[in-house]
Amino acid sequence: MSSFDIGLLSFVVVLALIFLRLPIGLVMFLAGVAGNWLLTGSPNMMLAQMKHLTYSTFANYSLSIVPLFLLMGQFATLGGMSTSLFKAAEAWLGHRKGGVAMAAVGACAGFGSICGSSLATAATMGQVALPELRRYGYSGALATGTLAAGGTLGILIPPSVILVIYALLTEQNIAKLFVAAFIPGILAAIGYMIAIAIYVRIYPESGGVRERVPYGERFRALRDVWPVLLIFIAVVGGIYSGIFTPTEAAAVGAFGTGLVALVNGGLTRKTFVDSVLQTATATAMIFLIVYGAQVYNAFLALSQLPQTAAAIVAEQGFNPWIVLTAVLVLYLVFGCVMDSLSMILLTVPIFFPIMSGLDFGLTPEEFALWFGILVLIVVEVGLITPPVGMNLFVINSMAKDTPLLQTYRGVFPFVLTDLIRTTILAAFPVITLFAVRLLHS
Repeated sequence: MSSFDIGLLSFVVVLALIFLRLPIGLVMFLAGVAGNWLLTGSPNMMLAQMKHLTYSTFANYSLSIVPLFLLMGQFATLGGMSTSLFKAAEAWLGHRKGGVAMAAVGACAGFGSICGSSLATAATMGQVALPELRRYGYSGALATGTLAAGGTLGILIPPSVILVIYALLTEQNIAKLFVAAFIPGILAAIGYMIAIAIYVRIYPESGGVRERVPYGERFRALRDVWPVLLIFIAVVGGIYSGIFTPTEAAAVGAFGTGLVALVNGGLTRKTFVDSVLQTATATAMIFLIVYGAQVYNAFLALSQLPQTAAAIVAEQGFNPWIVLTAVLVLYLVFGCVMDSLSMILLTVPIFFPIMSGLDFGLTPEEFALWFGILVLIVVEVGLITPPVGMNLFVINSMAKDTPLLQTYRGVFPFVLTDLIRTTILAAFPVITLFAVRLLHS
């Protein structure tokens, strides 16, 4: 059996074990160790490699962004920012057909701009918006579907933990990836609101309307969200303008949200310790997966699987757009049974070299940015597709009176808008790259 065959077989085995719900980090670590042993005939090389692999992985300065963004999300929740965002959006949109659901999407987009985690956005906004949606007569399907889909904006609108991981895997500029994600993120929020508007007109009984709020009250509600806007400008604006590196911006964001939480009374000694512990737990889980992926990727490099697969695809002369479509469809399938981080870490080291060898009429950097956003969007769809869409379970667990099947039905219109948006962004790369070209020309 050749090195390529061993590498290909390992990929199939890893996928099968993940489908059986074994821990992804452990699976990739063991597959990397076993594969290396098979190729070299001795564990010594792998053991020698692990001595420096552990240090080189976790000494990466850019990885410090992950716990800082997670901590920023924790402090933002304690500071009541999620509630302020929803109340402001509800004041302006609540009187329209489907307006409260649209407000939930808008609040998710705003919270995603200071959180960077889909699950955290879904869980936080679910606690705030779900009671209001049910209070105004929204069906369980529409209410849970809206919040599950809105939660995905947490990883699409910068800052995004998943984009940081993708940038590290492909050696891309994190700031440019954040810029590239901005327009697709706004389009996602608009698409979800359009889906709600159509849904409530097809099924009028699925959503109620709240009374119109006077303009004075609307502007007072807007005044309460100034900390979110200020932190977003400081973090994202600081990165775009070059004042901060992404890591420094994450630290500034964590400090800013912590200060707001302290002033608002949400940050106490107990909640601070709890936030740090929850951040540490989530970071440890992510870093375990990252380390397992590094060990597995070292084995893949030894097997020459990515390079050989890229050469085979190039030699066959396939149309690049057909290959791209096939890869994105695979991501959709994987998303039904895998979480987003696992998909990125497992597949990007294999798919990225294959796709990079094809001609899409873009520079290598532009292709990497464009492909990264497409992958992120399809990964986002995976968070709300049955049977293992993580956001679906998070939101459904809060809505005890809504069967999971209703949540599946309620999220379908949002999945449809995601597929339409993915098709448009794939067909017209300029939409994704416009802001990057404008700011970095």
